[in-house]
Amino acid sequence: METIDQWQANGDFFESHGHQLFYRSQLNHESNKPVLVLIHGFPTCSWDWSKIWESLATRFQLVTLDMLGFGFSDKPVQAYSIMQQADLFQTLLDKLNIQQYHILAHDYGDTVAQELLARDAITHDIQSVVFSNGGLFPETHKPVFIQKLLLSPIGFLISKLTTYAKFSATFDHICAKALPEQELKTYWNMLNHKQGVKVMHKLISYMLERRKYRSRWVSGMQHSQTPIHLIDGTLDPISGEHMVKRYQELIPNPSIDRLTDTGHYPQVESPGEFVNCAHEFWESIKA
Repeated sequence: METIDQWQANGDFFESHGHQLFYRSQLNHESNKPVLVLIHGFPTCSWDWSKIWESLATRFQLVTLDMLGFGFSDKPVQAYSIMQQADLFQTLLDKLNIQQYHILAHDYGDTVAQELLARDAITHDIQSVVFSNGGLFPETHKPVFIQKLLLSPIGFLISKLTTYAKFSATFDHICAKALPEQELKTYWNMLNHKQGVKVMHKLISYMLERRKYRSRWVSGMQHSQTPIHLIDGTLDPISGEHMVKRYQELIPNPSIDRLTDTGHYPQVESPGEFVNCAHEFWESIKA
C-alpha cells in the first residue's frame, strides 16, 4: 500500500474547464491487458484503491482520478453534479486514448458508473461493471445524520463546523472494521486539501440526483447487456444487506458477493477478500 505522498508522486494532473484534476494511471498501450477504471466514493478520494492497486494491476491496466471537489483535484465553490463527474471521466479516457474499459466503483462512484453505463447503451465501450456499497436505489439508501444535515438548508454551516472528531465518529459508525488512525487522518487531510470541507454541502446534491434520475440509472442496469456484479459489505448501515436484497429484486440474474463481516468501505476494510471476489467475477467473464 502506497502512502498518500507516494500516491500523489505517481500521479499527474489534467485540465478541464479551467480546473486541475488529479489522476493516476498505469498504462502500456502495447499491453494486451484490458483497462479498468476505478471510481471512488464520498467524501474520500482515489487513494481508496491503494490497498488493492497492485493486485488489480496483475490483470488490468489501471486508470483513476480524484473527481472535482475531492482529493488532490480542485474544489471550487459551485454546484456539482454526477453528470459533470461522468464527463470528467470521459474527458480523461479520451485524453488517454482509451475506448473500451471495465469499471470498479464504490459509493458516490457507483452513481457515476450508473450514468456511464446509461450512456453506454449507445457506444458499448464498457465491458463490465463491479459496484460496491453505494446508493444504487434511492429507496434503500440510508444516509447518516451528517449527510442529512449537509443536504438541509443549514448544510453550508455544517460544512464549516465539521471536525476531525465528527469525521472519525462517522467512519466508526459506517465501517464494521475500525480503520487505523493514520488512515483516518490521511482521509481527513485529503478532505481539507484545498479547503474541501467547505464544499461538502455542494457535493451532497448527488442524493437528490439519485431520486431525479432513478429511472434512467436503474433501467440502465436492468437492460444493459454488460456484465455487472455487486460486492457488498453487508454490515454497512448506509447500503448494506438491505440494499443487496433490493438489488436481487430488481436486477435480472443478479451476480453478488456478500462480505458479511464488513461495512461501508469493503476495499479498505477487507481488501484481500474484496479483490479476490472481483478477480473471481472477472475470471468468470474472462476479463
